[in-house]
Amino acid sequence: MLMQEEVSVVGFEVPRSPDSSYGCIFPGQEDEARDPPIVPPHLQHTLLSLPVSRDASNSLPMPQNVGLNHLYMENREIPRSVVALGITHRFRSKFVTVVLYKPIQRRGS
Repeated sequence: MLMQEEVSVVGFEVPRSPDSSYGCIFPGQEDEARDPPIVPPHLQHTLLSLPVSRDASNSLPMPQNVGLNHLYMENREIPRSVVALGITHRFRSKFVTVVLYKPIQRRGS
């Protein structure tokens, strides 16, 4: 069994985490009632938010680096029976986008 030794750097002391930060096991009601944080503007321009084109010869624009490896959900105003989830990865010099279309279950039906 290996024992992990603490590494110390002269002049740098690692602060202890306060014990109170580990005492909240479940989120409270006030955490559930809050709205989600606002998405930064550069993450709002995704491949799922581009206008739909019927022309298959059009190539998609190169994705921004900040948008890679984030899961996005299509946000359309009109009600649809399908939701789209998309994620873009870089593979060497290429970009691979995977889109998953999932049917939406209507409430009350």
